[in-house]
Amino acid sequence: MIDQRVLLGVVTSAHGIKGEVKVKTFTESPEGLGDYGPLTTDAGRVLEVAALRPNKADEAVVRFSGISDRNAAERLKGQSLYVPRSALPPPEEGEFYLTDLIGLRAEDPAGAALGTVKAVHNFGAGDVLEIEHSDGKTEFVAFTDANVPAVDIAGGRIVIVPPSYAEDEQ
Repeated sequence: MIDQRVLLGVVTSAHGIKGEVKVKTFTESPEGLGDYGPLTTDAGRVLEVAALRPNKADEAVVRFSGISDRNAAERLKGQSLYVPRSALPPPEEGEFYLTDLIGLRAEDPAGAALGTVKAVHNFGAGDVLEIEHSDGKTEFVAFTDANVPAVDIAGGRIVIVPPSYAEDEQ
């Protein structure tokens, strides 16, 4: 089995003239970005965190080994930063990583197949599941307790109350 990569952050801009960058982090705290070892980009470039300091609630200023000037830092803008899933600690009982949802069967409350979780997105207003149906079409479902009453990682499934059903009840 190939070790899935987990997105931990995205380089948003250069910071200063000594090669630092600002990184929007998706870790519990910005300091967590450096806790899981080297980071890789989409192209497979390996970046080692040499120094890191929190800047905002979801942002860190980072200096990577080998990046020593603003020009090199600017070339990192827009780069997504990943670690292998195996680098993360096991989740606590009853918890899961959002990446673990990808590939789960999506079922309605009666157990009828709806499709498969293709991706988990966050466009700024909360997490959204992308469900791929057997015909290849996809739909987005807000990842809320009302829309997703059950997640069964061990069973390989997720229960979804389709949004149209939730609207009919209101």
